[in-house]
Amino acid sequence: MRDTPNLLPVILAGGSGTRLWPLSRKHYAKQYLALGGEHTMLQETVERLGDLDHLPPLLICNEDTRFLAAEQMRQIARSDASILLEPAGRNTAPAIALGALEAVAGGDDPVLLVMPADHKIKDTAAFMKAVLTGSELAVDGKLVTFGISPTHPETGYGYIRSGANEGAAFKVDAFVEKPDAETAAEYLATGGYYWNGGVFMFRASRYLEELEKFRPDILKACQNAFAGKQADLDFLRFDKDVFLACPEDSIDYAVMEKTEASVVVPLDAGWSDIGSWAALWEASEKNADGNCEIGDVISLDGSGNYINAGSRLVTAVGLEDMVIVETKDTVFVAPKSKVHKIKALVENLKKSKRAEVDFHREVYRPWGKYDSVDMGKRYQVKRITVNPGAKLSVQKHFHRAEHWVVVRGTAKVTKGEETVLLSENQSTYIPLGEIHALENPGKVPLELIEVQSGSYLGEDDIVRFEDRYGRE
Repeated sequence: MRDTPNLLPVILAGGSGTRLWPLSRKHYAKQYLALGGEHTMLQETVERLGDLDHLPPLLICNEDTRFLAAEQMRQIARSDASILLEPAGRNTAPAIALGALEAVAGGDDPVLLVMPADHKIKDTAAFMKAVLTGSELAVDGKLVTFGISPTHPETGYGYIRSGANEGAAFKVDAFVEKPDAETAAEYLATGGYYWNGGVFMFRASRYLEELEKFRPDILKACQNAFAGKQADLDFLRFDKDVFLACPEDSIDYAVMEKTEASVVVPLDAGWSDIGSWAALWEASEKNADGNCEIGDVISLDGSGNYINAGSRLVTAVGLEDMVIVETKDTVFVAPKSKVHKIKALVENLKKSKRAEVDFHREVYRPWGKYDSVDMGKRYQVKRITVNPGAKLSVQKHFHRAEHWVVVRGTAKVTKGEETVLLSENQSTYIPLGEIHALENPGKVPLELIEVQSGSYLGEDDIVRFEDRYGRE
């Protein structure tokens, strides 16, 4: 594979969309899900470059998902990835500016390949070929966007209208807003229009130059926030108070629609932004009846369905063009033609203050995860998994006591001044108000059952005295 000059993948992983609820939630967005494959969408994005020579990836995500992003990079042996934490969501123009500032901080000027973490591309060879084309243009000072060759008159995407031919690319004539159905059909019939897939390529310095020209207010805010950057474990943090004053804008509006240096490279690689359950069905492998069935599913006399069974048997008879998604705590059912109304559904759940909007029953933490197995008025049962070598914070609770039973591995338990080792089938009791800590000193995951009892069982009933992950 031909090398690209100093290529730096910049992965935008900060979104928290709800269009794939209940799988995608505020603290577990779709880029962290494995949708039809072994790897998550974030992992697929990083691995999409195959054997193309490039620098370690740079991920941009938010505070809440930082450990999830780091763990998923570890799983694919990319612990060398840098992870930048956006202090707040300000759209793509500021996020990419932070990445560009980090890229040039050491005196280098790499070519940035900016990719959303939540898109699917089936033909990676075609994608890498387009990247090689884009890199040559970026080295020459162009700001490259990749235009997705449209397959149907889609009304849910913005479009790019191509202009004069510039070798393997075209001058960008205009960025066009999402059209109505009639206009989208005209675009497809006319030709020269591409879907705007949100993938970009340019030298870091060129992006900063053009941002300074067209949105100096955004650049200045990002520079000021970047000046206060601090390393925190494997992450880079920026001055939050300064960044909160940064205007919100997309790279399209802030730079690409205004610059004279923008070009579009056509990309025909089986791209999808997986923007709805219907889109996911379209992009997924299907059986002879046109059904996509994931998990323990038995379906009879049905066609065109997407059925995802996450934790139990799901059965269906005589359904057509339906979406059924089952998780440990939720079941979602809708015709494919109505899945666009899921945003209104989630808004209703928010108004009802339903925790299912934000979290799955299984919640990931920097030390591992827990699954809320059962809950009553004054008790809660959790299945806790602690990764090898990981340790929960030294803490206490004001309103609950806890019983721990080890079912696998070895637990190092601190209670007040006492430290003990517990093996399988052994247990301990943590009284209300007792300072305590839990650690896995072994080489295999530690699994235990925790029974909480008390007047209040919320996750905010915790006082931390020491935490290796920097949490307060």
